[in-house]
Amino acid sequence: MIRYGTAVFLSAFLLFLVQPLISRFILPWFGGSSAVWTTCMLFFQVFLLAGYAYAHLSIRSLSPRWQALVHAGLLAVAALTLPVIPAESLKPQGGENPTLRVLALLALSVGLPYFALSATGPLLQAWFARARPGRSPYVLYALSNVGSLLALLGYPFLFEPWLGRIHQAYAWSGGFVLFALLCAVVGLGRRHDGFRSDAGPAQGPAPPLVTRGLWVALPMCASVMLLAVTNQLCQDVASVPFLWVLPLSLYLVTFIVTFAGPRWYPRYWAILAMFGAIIAVVVAHNTGAGLSVKYQLLAYGGGLLSCCYVCHGELYRLRPEPSRLTGYYLAISVGGALGGIFVGLVAPLVFRVYLEMYAGMAACVLLAMFCVARDSFGHLLAGNRLQVSLACAVAVLAAALLLMDHQRSATQRAVASERNFYGVLRVDEFYEGTGYHQYSLYHGIIEHGFQYRLPERRREPSTYYGENSGVALALMHLSGKPRKVGLVGLGTGTLATYGRPGDQFRFYEINPAVIELAQSHFTFLKDSAAEIDLVLGDARLSLEREEPQSFDLLALDAFSSDSIPVHLLTQEALDLYLRHLKPEGVICLHISNRHLDLRPVVQSLAQARGLHVSWVDSTGDIPPPENAGAQRIYAASWLLVSRARWVLESELIAPSASKLPPLPEGFRPWTDDYSNLFSVLSERED
Repeated sequence: MIRYGTAVFLSAFLLFLVQPLISRFILPWFGGSSAVWTTCMLFFQVFLLAGYAYAHLSIRSLSPRWQALVHAGLLAVAALTLPVIPAESLKPQGGENPTLRVLALLALSVGLPYFALSATGPLLQAWFARARPGRSPYVLYALSNVGSLLALLGYPFLFEPWLGRIHQAYAWSGGFVLFALLCAVVGLGRRHDGFRSDAGPAQGPAPPLVTRGLWVALPMCASVMLLAVTNQLCQDVASVPFLWVLPLSLYLVTFIVTFAGPRWYPRYWAILAMFGAIIAVVVAHNTGAGLSVKYQLLAYGGGLLSCCYVCHGELYRLRPEPSRLTGYYLAISVGGALGGIFVGLVAPLVFRVYLEMYAGMAACVLLAMFCVARDSFGHLLAGNRLQVSLACAVAVLAAALLLMDHQRSATQRAVASERNFYGVLRVDEFYEGTGYHQYSLYHGIIEHGFQYRLPERRREPSTYYGENSGVALALMHLSGKPRKVGLVGLGTGTLATYGRPGDQFRFYEINPAVIELAQSHFTFLKDSAAEIDLVLGDARLSLEREEPQSFDLLALDAFSSDSIPVHLLTQEALDLYLRHLKPEGVICLHISNRHLDLRPVVQSLAQARGLHVSWVDSTGDIPPPENAGAQRIYAASWLLVSRARWVLESELIAPSASKLPPLPEGFRPWTDDYSNLFSVLSERED
């Protein structure tokens, strides 16, 4: 038992540790998009399915000796592909399909080791079931989930803070070699386990088709909820390992608890708790951008936990006899993969807004009630429990449908919308028929600029780029000569309004839909007097490939919704910016954020390089009395960084600068290997 348990635990530990590890490698290559993790999860679920299918076919088709030999060969070949470090040549060039690129990159970098690990768990559990027919193999399944959970929790709190990515990859690769040797020990010890080629127990009748369908449908719903909730959190905060592993950890906890035994799943109370949690999610989502990070974590995490608990609890109730173990696990992995395919591939094509979380919640309710209805009703009718449950189910479904209707109604004012790998973009029309008639660009729930439609007003800068903003003041300081300006993040192209004849404005934008909407529904780029260049692709990768640009000013405003691209705020990124900046040039960073105070991040980076920082925290204008919603200029927080102190002390910038708070003691500059989201959490007022 110890040999099997150790091998299963280590395989699960490595299987889940590699997921945030490899994802962290490639996240900066795709703009820090939350969809990177979703696509990675799709890959891992599909390869998990492939591994389970291989284990199932191996058990059914090969003798025990050949099972061991084939698997030993697979582990040996997988070890030859180590270490799991993606090659620099795999970096995207810009313009490719990012989903296919991520999937191909993962297959080349980690595909074979991950496949071998995913197959080992069910294979060892099946061997154990044959060698120990009186012992439950589901204990090993729970043990594997514990290993998975420890890996996920250990990554953001132990591995990521203390080891660089390269060292993480080599440590993981060493663990894989150790695991392969342990599997060899298990294989050699099988002759002492009483294992015989004909020792497999006779199979009973096959489970009903409906039961096998539920083996797929229940984990599919849980998988949809996992990925949809992760998407929701990463869009509005940041795509960082902690917000990847937290939902996945909750998902695994429900597996561990429900598969520990039938007493750990009190069906009636679990379903009622799910109803309440879903209603809390609906309320939280209707609150919108005003909800703090901690309440988002509580609401969405609670919804995920309760839905997965019910799905996995019902799944355990439907478990088969041990002789059908690998088929059961195969069905579970099919469901997980289908959930990943739905969220990662189907939903972006079918839904114009993010509706997959609500579809997942509705499906969880319907499946739970279906499972209850399949069982005997006699004991449920006592105390009107069935009636209460049905009433709650109707209420929850009604709430979900109302929210979906709310989402659809929110798009009724949209004149254009696009959904792709990088999120949901929408152009909304407001105040038609008035002097404030405008088009506004939204990424998720956050506005990223608007333009007045009247010809005489369409050159007016708006939102976070008003004449009193930090970036505008820096541009005006440089107005005595033709300026070369780099801008990371396009939005509506509002900053192009500050372009003058002879200026060059070079925009870096990773999302092709942003470029399309900025050119088709806004005229800032067309109306600008400056020469405009548009560069498609991740800004860091593009700047790495380019010769020094000698920018007078480099503006960073590349946030998606309220999420920050961490890879643009690291020491390595700052060094890259400085390579493209003139000695007296200015870097302008837009740090307005509802959830995060990014001032110490930039301060620490500047301090480490001996740079000077100025903070311009501008106020918005007062909207006209006749139309309180028609505000042109919003409050904005910009940090200006320069090698030249005299630039920041100029008469245009210094009077508008605010005093920066002292850098927190011991604050560690962010690097490509280290960032700490908790250190900058701060619910700030708009």
